[in-house]
Amino acid sequence: MAFKVKSASETKAADLASALIRIADRDSAPITIGVEPLRRMNPRLTPLAIGQVFRKHRDSLDAALAERGYALIDYADQGPGRGMEFEIGLA
Repeated sequence: MAFKVKSASETKAADLASALIRIADRDSAPITIGVEPLRRMNPRLTPLAIGQVFRKHRDSLDAALAERGYALIDYADQGPGRGMEFEIGLA
């Protein structure tokens, strides 16, 4: 089987999923996760990157969360400077 190189956005999607899972594991789901905890987990996850990755790779995020028994209930993005939040629950 040939090795497929991941794009930068695919790598960030994996980073975002990993950060969401680690926070949900640590703080127990259901939980609402904002940008700051995600940035503490991985400084490469800027608000712009998070929004773009969410819109482009929603399916892979849902799949990664489902593998660990979580589900993405809601995502809210109120625009620049107003915050964004992920609501994670148990599947």
